[in-house]
This record gives sequence, structure tokens and C-alpha cells, in this order.
Amino acid sequence: MLDETLTYALIKLMKAHRNQLAAALVPLGLHVGQELLLNQLWREDGLTQGELIARLGVEPPTVTKTLQRLERAGIVYRAPDPDRPRIGRVYLTETGKALREPVEGIWAQLDEDLQRGFTAEERELLARFLRATPRFHC
Repeated sequence: MLDETLTYALIKLMKAHRNQLAAALVPLGLHVGQELLLNQLWREDGLTQGELIARLGVEPPTVTKTLQRLERAGIVYRAPDPDRPRIGRVYLTETGKALREPVEGIWAQLDEDLQRGFTAEERELLARFLRATPRFHC
């Protein structure tokens, strides 16, 4: 039966994890996935939309829609590259910069919740297994 497979258990875990993340992001005015884009800007502010697409591995319309929502919320803004005005860059506002610490706290708490009840050895093994899992491409 499908519900006895590891794939089924993983899907259920991921769905529950995503729902927990979504609920934690609501008070910050964010939706799941937006924090991944912001994370790229926290690493390197002023990326182009093309750079964001490549780093996130998503379709261009996904980044376009996410940027529009983040712009409307006052979290990012777009401006021409000072050296090459035809190229647009995405920058964090002060609001966007201030979201880093709370978002990182949410992710750290999710990690802790995921591993609650595990020994140090089990935590290490889980991390090793997850990082060694082959990447699937859709």
C-alpha cells in the first residue's frame, strides 16, 4: 500500500512542516517561499531578477509575482543598476533587512521541532541522510 511507503511518510512530513512554516510566517506578513527569495538578498543585496531565478531554481513568473508582492509590502524595491541602467536590480528595504532575524529564528525553531526527541547521533545521521539524498528535478 502506498501509505506504508517512505515516500508517503515524507510527503506527510513535508506537508505538515510547510503548514507550520506558513503559520509562523503570517505574523511577519510573508508567505512560504518569499523567505527563500529574501534569503538570497540577505546574502547579496542588489541581485538581478535573472540571478534570483537562477539561484532559486524556479520559473521566471514565480519570481516576478513574488517580487511584485514583496514590493507592494515595502520589503524590496527595484532600481536600475548604477553602471548599466538597462539592468534592474532588487534591493531590500529596511523592513526587508529587519525580517532576517525573525525568519532565521522561525527556521531554527522548525529545525528544532523536526529533531525533537532525537539523540545527537540521530540528529547527525538525519542531517547526513537528508543532505546525501539525490536531488530530483521536475
